Amino acid sequence: MKSNAKLIPGHQSDDKIILGIDPGTLIMGYSIIECRHNKVQLREMHAVKFSARLDHYERLSRIHEQVVALITTHQPNEFAIEAPFFGKNVQSMLKLGRAQGVAIAAAMQHHIPVTEYSPRKVKQSVTGNGNAAKEQVWKMLQQILSLKEAPEHFDATDALAVALCHHYQISSPLQKKAGFKGWEDFIKKNPQKIKGNGQ
Repeated sequence: MKSNAKLIPGHQSDDKIILGIDPGTLIMGYSIIECRHNKVQLREMHAVKFSARLDHYERLSRIHEQVVALITTHQPNEFAIEAPFFGKNVQSMLKLGRAQGVAIAAAMQHHIPVTEYSPRKVKQSVTGNGNAAKEQVWKMLQQILSLKEAPEHFDATDALAVALCHHYQISSPLQKKAGFKGWEDFIKKNPQKIKGNGQ
């Protein structure tokens, strides 16, 4: 799905290509937006389905391959991904966290700055309501980017919302980006996640 360039008032931005990812082990949503001269254009938005017959590790490999292919094709400057939602199902959260991890690894492998956003932050940024339903997010995206045809899965629109949220964050002079530029930068910003031998 594509759209014409759309002016977004009140947001200044350098020329950027942003890859947005909504991670999942069965369906992964992705979008690529191009931000040039204060205009945002949707390059591509889609959801990739992975066969449930594949084991979990094979699906993780497919996710990594898919993200690498998107990076190779579109050469994004920025990578934005939705952080796992803290639900009650521990196993689902574990699988989702792994899916997010391999997608992030693909971006970092290509030296692309990574930024995570909570689902609430994404919804707040796009609709002004952190508790907005997926349908509300999609309707707002339609208005902002003049989109008509709805995708088959909301995973794709969620990925577009993540990318647009990131555009708003990096283009606002009041916001300070907290992405990771590589493994060393990630470790530096997250020292509490490093465990010594025997821990």
